[in-house]
Amino acid sequence: MTVDEVMTELQANGNESIKKILLKHGVKEPFFGVKVEYLKKIQKKTKTDYELAKGLFETGNADAMYLAGLITDDAKMTKAELQHWVELALSNNIGEYTVPWVAAGSRFGFELGLKWIDSGEEGVAASGWATLANLVALKPDAELDMNALKSLLTRIEQTIHTSSNRVRYQMNNFIISVGAYVSPLIADAFETAKKNGTVMVDMNGTACKVPAAKDYIKKARDKNPEGKKKKTVKC
Repeated sequence: MTVDEVMTELQANGNESIKKILLKHGVKEPFFGVKVEYLKKIQKKTKTDYELAKGLFETGNADAMYLAGLITDDAKMTKAELQHWVELALSNNIGEYTVPWVAAGSRFGFELGLKWIDSGEEGVAASGWATLANLVALKPDAELDMNALKSLLTRIEQTIHTSSNRVRYQMNNFIISVGAYVSPLIADAFETAKKNGTVMVDMNGTACKVPAAKDYIKKARDKNPEGKKKKTVKC
């Protein structure tokens, strides 16, 4: 399929009700309001298509950008392309899900995650924490820098309550991901969650809740005691 063909199909399958919901969740215009389940139908047709994904992302349309993350070949993404993507990601779903999924699956996930969390731009910093959270859920423990991860937990403990809104949310998710998937750091993640207490995030009047990290780590480990890694973080 071409970019134009995909965009025509996306426009034909937009839904105003879905669009109103997504606007409340931080998705920015332009977009049509296509259900993720329909994006996955297109994904089945295109399969993995790196060039098509890059073209779709450049449209700036949030539906197309989300689809781009589903179909790109993460391993082919360059550092410059990932940096470009994070800078274009104005919508929460693209900046905190699509871009981190792809970055975590690339060769540059840890490097860029560390770079992005230092950004003064809220969206970029949130993308950085989400990238690191996805990375620890994918990579074998033997390939992770435990000292660096412990330092990040300490950093969160010291800064989470003074960080910007979406950064707080993704910091909290990072703690959960470390506790759920990094076996040597379960106790460290749990202790960080305990010290942080309740994390307040403005969810813009939606029904979404901020996960209680302590409880989520316990539930995750009860369900997956060995901390078996994910095959993919894309959904």
